Amino acid sequence: MAANSALENVPTAEILAELDRRLKETPEKRMILIGPPGSGKGTQGPIIKDRFCLCHLATGDMLRAAVAAGTEMGKQADKVMKSGGLVSDEIVVGIIREAIDQPECEKGFILDGFPRTVEQAKKLDAMLEAKGVGVDNVIEMKIDDELLVKRITGRLVHPPSGRSYHTEFRKPRVPMRDDVTGEPLVQRADDNETTLRKRLGAFHEQTSPVVDYYARKGLYASVDASQKPDTVKTAIMSILAK
Repeated sequence: MAANSALENVPTAEILAELDRRLKETPEKRMILIGPPGSGKGTQGPIIKDRFCLCHLATGDMLRAAVAAGTEMGKQADKVMKSGGLVSDEIVVGIIREAIDQPECEKGFILDGFPRTVEQAKKLDAMLEAKGVGVDNVIEMKIDDELLVKRITGRLVHPPSGRSYHTEFRKPRVPMRDDVTGEPLVQRADDNETTLRKRLGAFHEQTSPVVDYYARKGLYASVDASQKPDTVKTAIMSILAK
């Protein structure tokens, strides 16, 4: 309350000027966050975003947003998807290009879910190089598959907000009810062991070459994602401070 009372006497122009100064002093960061489902990317991504004033770009969300907004690349993606085809790497990279041109991405971005292959990584690099920038950091959230299976198969989700809980590690106050709204929680259909192990197998097969690609460029680092979120956050911030 004391801090809020003090701000009441500060002119709005001065507050805005201070915020602008802090924004300008925040270093630019363009990074890729790699990790299997349940590794904690959804927890750490927003923390990194807020710390460095970045935009958080998740491939699926970007694709849906571009289609909904009717952007040039969104129209192309929509046409392909309606015909039952797979959206090409060129279209996805084009959607990323559209996204990072927005004001909220001025200080940089966190890419989540892309690139999945070396070919995609090369196309991303080419697009960024054409803009005179490049990827600064690639951080992998590493975690043992068995722990991951335990995490995911107990996950509960509040669909409207995306809030997540766990039957063992983060129980809701009322069983199967969202803490904020009291609405029902659900378990996603694909959050079962059989499906998850298939997804993990595909993830490891795809990710290994991408990790090698960025490691050769000196951009790669990893963190132990099995630790507590605050410990993982500290490890990530240490990497980004270098």
